Amino acid sequence: MIKLCLADNHPVVHYGMKSYFSDNPQISFAGVVNNLDNLLDTLGKKSVDVAVIDLELEGLTSISSVKSLVKDFPDTKVIIFTNLAEQIYAPNALKAGVSAYVHKSAKMEELENAIKKVNEGEVVFSEAVKKNLALLNKGKKSERLYRKLSSREIEVLRYLSEGKKNKEIAKLLDLNEKTISTYKLRLLTKLHVTNLVDLVNKAKTLDIV
Repeated sequence: MIKLCLADNHPVVHYGMKSYFSDNPQISFAGVVNNLDNLLDTLGKKSVDVAVIDLELEGLTSISSVKSLVKDFPDTKVIIFTNLAEQIYAPNALKAGVSAYVHKSAKMEELENAIKKVNEGEVVFSEAVKKNLALLNKGKKSERLYRKLSSREIEVLRYLSEGKKNKEIAKLLDLNEKTISTYKLRLLTKLHVTNLVDLVNKAKTLDIV
């Protein structure tokens, strides 16, 4: 029996997942939580084989948090299950030690298969993500652009695109406000724009938001 923990902000996702797996003889729920603190509490107190986590989970502010989680709970395989674009976020998730990345537009059968595969020690990512991780420079200009961005730059760009100020982003990522300003300047340079409006529009073009 695979012991599963679901970490997602939305009750409808909790209900849907529990309903889908209710009669599954291979999978049972060790926990269903709606924020990072409760996830850490569950992983610390219970035996969890696979954790299915949304990157937009409350309290999960950066990929560094995911990396720490993977390191602190090595017996638990992590699957990212999110609406955030795979081509942007999955390569950094893979680097952080995540075992699978499943977009929420996928069928539940795909998530079920991913759960079973990672429990057996497999890593489940699309071929496109694997190619991106290998830094292949072929493809569209937009694909080349987001490959230039670090995981931290992508996080800062995401928060800027949500309308957050430097001070708010600094608090979320536990960084100095001056550091956020530096990241913003790097983003302007790397994405070949000169102002915040164009930067946000570029983020939308790259599916970062």
